Amino acid sequence: MSNHSQNFKVRLGLFVAGGLAIFAIAIFFIGKQQNLFNPVFRVTTNFYNVSGLQVGNSIRFSGINVGTVDNIRIINDSTVQVDMLIRRNVQQFIKADSEAGISSEGIIGDRVIMITQGSYGAPMARDGQHITSIEPIETDAIMASLQTSAVNSEVITKQLAEILININSGEGPLGRLIQDSTIAENINQTIANFKKSSEGLDETIEITKVNVFEFMEKLQLTVATTEIATVALGEIMVKINSGEGTLGMLIQDTTMAGNFNQTLINLEQSTRGLDENMEALRHNFFFRGYFRRQARQEEKERIDARSENAVERLQNNEEEE
Repeated sequence: MSNHSQNFKVRLGLFVAGGLAIFAIAIFFIGKQQNLFNPVFRVTTNFYNVSGLQVGNSIRFSGINVGTVDNIRIINDSTVQVDMLIRRNVQQFIKADSEAGISSEGIIGDRVIMITQGSYGAPMARDGQHITSIEPIETDAIMASLQTSAVNSEVITKQLAEILININSGEGPLGRLIQDSTIAENINQTIANFKKSSEGLDETIEITKVNVFEFMEKLQLTVATTEIATVALGEIMVKINSGEGTLGMLIQDTTMAGNFNQTLINLEQSTRGLDENMEALRHNFFFRGYFRRQARQEEKERIDARSENAVERLQNNEEEE
């Protein structure tokens, strides 16, 4: 009886010790998971909808678990505040302009908070810092969008199937194009004709290219000749402006210009005097008969010319009749 009691006590002690050890290990792992034994700092953010986030869910930074959700409380009808506990050793990497968003572990896993990396020059987040948030995408909204897309895809697939059936039965232009061999032969003939036309077009382009080259060469020669003529004309204009030569003296020399004007005046007076002398000769006794005979001759020539014109008109009228 004594030995039995002793063995029972030993087994009981081992059981109690094992239970305490398991309890201690569980407390250690739970505390480590909840950052109970690590120095932490607090960060808060606000969401319109936490989308199933719970206290104790993980917080990740660059894909690493760095803290846990400590508290979730409703501020008003459109704001939910989330308090986060983050390990102190990663505080230097979280910036004041970092953003918090709600994601999930896998497709249907638990919700987690993802903290983004801030800008390089931003200050480090302080204890009690409030950071901005990114509203999560609801799974229900995604499923509703997928359902709408599926319905649209079904309609499109049905319409596409009807189109393919019509094509296979030879209906419509595309169906006739695929099923009718005559159309295919016409298309082949059209392509062959187009190929021949392209060859002729290539030859025309080559001939045009040669003609263009010849034209450009002639144009270049013309430009060179024009340049030479322009230089020569420039030299002539320089000489004229400097008063060299007859034209230059005529333009630049005022004395010569005056003499030229006087010469024109004298020539006009001489012409006027010559007209007066001719008129006097017409009335002179010795030359009066000569001028009369000349006048009669001119009158006779005019009468003969009118007679010839009348005869020609008469002959033309007879031929027309």
